Order: sequence, then C-alpha cells, then structure tokens
Amino acid sequence: MEVLATADFWIGLLKIIWINIILSGDNAVVIALAARSLPPPQQRKAILFGSGAAVILRVILTVVAAKLLALPWLEIAGGLLLLWIGVQLFHEDEGEGEGENKGQGNMMAAVRTILLADVVMSLDNVIAVAAAAEGSMTLLILGLAISIPLVIFGSTLLIKLMQRFPWIVVLGAALIGWVGGETIVKDNVLHSLAEGRPWLHYAAAAVGAALVVGLGKTLAARARNNAKDEATDPA
Repeated sequence: MEVLATADFWIGLLKIIWINIILSGDNAVVIALAARSLPPPQQRKAILFGSGAAVILRVILTVVAAKLLALPWLEIAGGLLLLWIGVQLFHEDEGEGEGENKGQGNMMAAVRTILLADVVMSLDNVIAVAAAAEGSMTLLILGLAISIPLVIFGSTLLIKLMQRFPWIVVLGAALIGWVGGETIVKDNVLHSLAEGRPWLHYAAAAVGAALVVGLGKTLAARARNNAKDEATDPA
C-alpha cells in the first residue's frame, strides 16, 4: 500500500485516466451503435458487459500489443474487420430484437461486436496506456477500471442522442469506417508505401468512412425493398 502514497503513482493514474478519456470516444460510438436497437434493459446489460469485458481485454492486450503490431497483415485484417462491423451496425434493422429469446441473442451479438471492435481499435492505444503505467500492473488495472464508468456514460449518452438525432448514427458509422481505413494503412506491409505520403493516411481514412456509409445505406435500402416486396406478395 506504500505505493499508493507516492506522487508518481497518482500522477501515473491521472495520465492513464486522461489517455482513456481521449481514446475511448470511438469505443463509446461502437458500443452505442451496437446496443441502440436493443430494449432498454438489455441496452444497459450490453453496455455494462461490453465495457467491462473490453477493459479486461485492454489489460491483456497491453502485455502483447507491441508484438502483435509488429506482425504483418494484422492491422490490414483488423481494419477490414472494422469496416465490416461498421457496415453491419449501420444497416442493422432496428425492428429486430422483439421477443425475449431473440432479444437475448441480439444482446450477446452486441457484446461480441463491441469486443471485436475494441480489440482492433485498442491495439495501438494500449501502448500509450502501458507507457503511462511504467510497468505497474496495479496502476494499469486501476486506471482502466476507473475508465469503465466514463465509457458507460459516454455510450449511454450517445444512444439517447442517436434516438433523438438519427443523423448521429451516420457520423458514428463514418467514424468506425475512418478508424478502419487508418488501421489498414498503418500496417507494416504498407509502411514503405505510406512513408513520405502523409496524405495517404487521411485518404485511406476518408475512403473507409465513405465505404461504410455508402455500403451501409445500399444494404439498408435493399433490405427495405425486400421487406416491401414480401409485404405486398399475395402468396
């Protein structure tokens, strides 16, 4: 307990909390998009389970993040996964989830989506958190645990805003696509291509955002048309 009385401990804790506040914005967006179509009680469960499990994953990732980021093709695969998640969340039918069994399945699907997205988005973020912890696992776990309420609050607020202002959903999906594009272009395989071309970073991010929104809108429109055709089919 002597470590808790040192100034370095509290300074390190403040650093970790601040880093998590800055880096948790996109995570809160994913959680909000994944949980927004669930009934309110299941929304709260999905946010709580997803946020808690995501923080535990960040602690684990901190140990291996640097080694994982050195692997070729990993960030390309992760970026493509984020693009897919963004498209799926954006065109998801808000009418799904009625019924207890189906709702429970959707809640578990939301938690899985949150975890998958958080793994990809946290690989490089946890390096900054680990640097602030300076090897102290106690400091790392405590700082991340304190960040859970921040993510939960942000996700809950975003869900309410999305319900009131549907255009925020478009911005959220675009943000996921933006992060996906950024992740792809940062892969070691593309290092020589991106080196000396700073514009490529923003171009890839913009393409990712446009792809998620455009493809999501196309799939959503197709789903609505199919639903209309089935409703008007006399058979």
